[in-house]
Amino acid sequence: MAGLGAAFIFVPLFYYRGVSLSEATPAALLLNTISLLFAAISYWRAKLINWAVGLPMLVAAVAFSPLGAVMTPYVPKRILLGLFTAFLFFAGAMMLFYTPKPKKEKTSRTKEVLVGAGVGAIAGFLGGLLGVGGGNFILPALAWLGLDPKIAAATTALIVVFSSFSGFLGHATLGGLDVTFIVVTGIAAALGSVVGAYLMKRKLSSAQLKRVIGVLLWLIALKIAWDVIMMH
Repeated sequence: MAGLGAAFIFVPLFYYRGVSLSEATPAALLLNTISLLFAAISYWRAKLINWAVGLPMLVAAVAFSPLGAVMTPYVPKRILLGLFTAFLFFAGAMMLFYTPKPKKEKTSRTKEVLVGAGVGAIAGFLGGLLGVGGGNFILPALAWLGLDPKIAAATTALIVVFSSFSGFLGHATLGGLDVTFIVVTGIAAALGSVVGAYLMKRKLSSAQLKRVIGVLLWLIALKIAWDVIMMH
């Protein structure tokens, strides 16, 4: 519904249910790809995707996501989660309280490409590093650029489909996958994605969607912050 994917929910959920992190992380990224593929197709048909900004982000995110994935074992997890928590609080506040002012002049194509590629590279690297696909980093950036929340969510979904699969390929080289586990959870994720995309297009206003995204990001941030505090 928010265009973020759910890897940042899948990873802790699977881990708490007994799935090792080496398996949970690539599985979550693959499920991100499966579920958001259905959503992205739906958004594309509804003409909700901003290609001018989204395409440069997509290319950069796909290129840098595997790099972040292979770097994961070498960076202290507590530091990564702490930084991720701080960003989520910021992103949630942005969704809940920040209202972009209408742009008086159309953004130049050069600026769109440069901003899109820069954000995509950072989001891809951090998304691959943390195993979350990067949607949490891309969506607030698109909102900051002044995109309508629905356009921002739809464009984010498209980017995260490809960055998640790219990150999955990077993580898959570090651990194995349970095929049955992937198939069952993949079907559930795809069905949930179809329902979420329908609700986003038909049932929620832009203001309601921003509140949903903001609250979701804060809840996830609180959960991760608690985990960091409890780490020994």
